[in-house]
Amino acid sequence: MINKKVKNLTASVTLAITLEFNLLKARGVDVIGFCSGEPDFDTPKHIKEAAKKSIDEGFTKYTSPSGMLELKKAVCDKLKRENNLDYSPDQIIISNGGKQAISNTMKALLDKGDEVIIPVPYWVSYPEEVKLNGGTPVFCKTNNMRITADLIRKKITDKTKILILNSPNNPTGVVCSKNELRKIAELAIENNIIIISDEVYEHFTYDGKKHYSIASLSDEVKNITITINSVSKTYAMTGWRIGYSAGPENVIKAMASIQSHETSNPCSIAQKAAFEALKGPQDDVRKMKREFNKRRKIIVKELNKIEGIKCHLPEGAFYAFPNIRGTGMKSLEFCKLLLKEAKVAAIPGISFGADNNIRLSYASPLEDIKKGVERIRNFVTEKITD
Repeated sequence: MINKKVKNLTASVTLAITLEFNLLKARGVDVIGFCSGEPDFDTPKHIKEAAKKSIDEGFTKYTSPSGMLELKKAVCDKLKRENNLDYSPDQIIISNGGKQAISNTMKALLDKGDEVIIPVPYWVSYPEEVKLNGGTPVFCKTNNMRITADLIRKKITDKTKILILNSPNNPTGVVCSKNELRKIAELAIENNIIIISDEVYEHFTYDGKKHYSIASLSDEVKNITITINSVSKTYAMTGWRIGYSAGPENVIKAMASIQSHETSNPCSIAQKAAFEALKGPQDDVRKMKREFNKRRKIIVKELNKIEGIKCHLPEGAFYAFPNIRGTGMKSLEFCKLLLKEAKVAAIPGISFGADNNIRLSYASPLEDIKKGVERIRNFVTEKITD
């Protein structure tokens, strides 16, 4: 009865761990969660006020299926101001979050059997979106979590259609350098490969690292790139569900056609809020970044004090991705036991294609981070001693 493509989807370990965490919390259990993929801050007040105003003014009807023109223009302004990218509103689509933006792109571009190169570790939904839309995921190993053009070159075949880039990366926090992006761009142009550049963590970079949009490097690479972004992480608006894509007009038109039949427009009120997010004050973004940076340093420092665990300092996003090989456990066993025995929820690295790692979000209050890492320390010490 169930579609074969759906049957072939990998069950979400992330969802299972998060569900168990929420159940424990609902029962009043003292459990610490590192599984959240969203900022723990509230949506900035001026954004919420803009949404309230839109309700009061009756902005509660359909907009254009691909998003309201006012917001598309705000996205164009943002891309020019922050990413050195020139787009017209016809090259922009507003979607129900970044995830729909990626899904729309896959639907518009993939034919059965097309190959999509996905660097490992990867965000959990990339391979599933590829499979859902008839493509074949091709996993590309990285060097110390860092993707290079040379590694990508080894995975290219005559069936390669798309390369997915995610910088800053979820789950590793690695930021791709401008020099490496140039090499990757040249490789993609040479082999006629479309680039999907997922840039949702662009504002959270640290220690002088700078985010670059690969589409900004040349007109040639811009013409083969779909840039994906959203307001979810930057403005603590994960529940508002507004993402956007920028790319060649024919691709955006195809994505808009798909969206018009599947979901129609994103929420009108959320679009007004997103407009205010992009055009209004950016002070709250800078505050979040400062706090994430403080937490980043503390969680990595404390994790590296634990025997059997090694953790690199992430350059971006808000995740630590420690290697747990020294504990003698793989990621799923580690996370299941950690939740059961230490009451700490973490995401197993197998979900991201890296079974020797776990993902810990530091989008949590500092007190919880310290308390949670201490529980991890006690848990690991007990296991190694046993």
